[in-house]
Amino acid sequence: MANAYPFSAIVAQDEMKLAILITVIDPSLGGLLVLGDRGTGKSTAVRALAALLPPMKALSGCRYACDPDDPRHQCDECSARRASGRPRVARVAVPVVDLPLGATEDRVVGALDLERALAQGVKAFEPGLLARAHRGFLYIDEVNLLDDHLVDLLIDVAASGENVVEREGLSVRHPARFVLVGSGNPEEGELRPQLLDRFGLAVEVTTPTDLDTRVEVVKRRDAFERDPQAFHDHWRREDEALRRRIQRGRERLAGVDVPDAVRQSASRLCMALGADGLRGDLTLIRAARALAALEGDAAVACQHLRRMAPAALRHRLRRNPLDDSGSTARVQRAVDEQLAVA
Repeated sequence: MANAYPFSAIVAQDEMKLAILITVIDPSLGGLLVLGDRGTGKSTAVRALAALLPPMKALSGCRYACDPDDPRHQCDECSARRASGRPRVARVAVPVVDLPLGATEDRVVGALDLERALAQGVKAFEPGLLARAHRGFLYIDEVNLLDDHLVDLLIDVAASGENVVEREGLSVRHPARFVLVGSGNPEEGELRPQLLDRFGLAVEVTTPTDLDTRVEVVKRRDAFERDPQAFHDHWRREDEALRRRIQRGRERLAGVDVPDAVRQSASRLCMALGADGLRGDLTLIRAARALAALEGDAAVACQHLRRMAPAALRHRLRRNPLDDSGSTARVQRAVDEQLAVA
């Protein structure tokens, strides 16, 4: 992803870009699902994410980039180092890892290191994609086409924050806490409800219908493909400004206040929509708080709820046979009714 298209150069698709930034500000939201037409910049935007992420602190020599400030979620090797002395700390890039549709289970969860087993007769663990994605982002393009056995695996790991591998005489447990990002075209297959529920935010992207927008997209993409380095140089200042904005938003997040009146408005909206469970309430509040932090606001207001409600709730609605309008229209209608006077 080193030669990814610059995030700041992406034309339109404002909801998708905002949702990506919100997910970066607060990774605890649970991930992001981007659904829409082919060729609308879904994978381009996600792969551009890597260049925006500020570096993170990690324990030196750790295969899982464990957080030195979070001993509860460190691997066994790092726990042993902490017990024996003060381990060294380094700054590393936040991982953004691709999970291909055709990946085997061994490639995803890790397996026996055959090279060491054959050469040295040692049973050693070769970490998989889940280990590489720890504390970062795991991206699945065409996530709705992912094999069921990998879906089950991802659901288990996403829920527990740990990857457990027991096979071929190995018994390994390591932290695997990542933000799941998926993209796909809903016309090619639906996403399993169990996995859909694991995504905190879901956005829809469509093909631009405005002539000027389409021309600008083609113009920028052509310029990028003809001379990627020059294109990156042209957009470097905008990406740097966005990176600083993300860093400030992360620093402000913990201090953003959520008034009780706003919490009541969020829950009232979820009740009006008939959202199952309380995950929608929690996600809406967290997303609105991250938006407030990104924009430098000291407290969450109903304007933040209005802007984040479609992304936080559209994929949590029950199908209503008496209402043939789409989920986005249903959320927007409820927002207009419930938050009109708030």
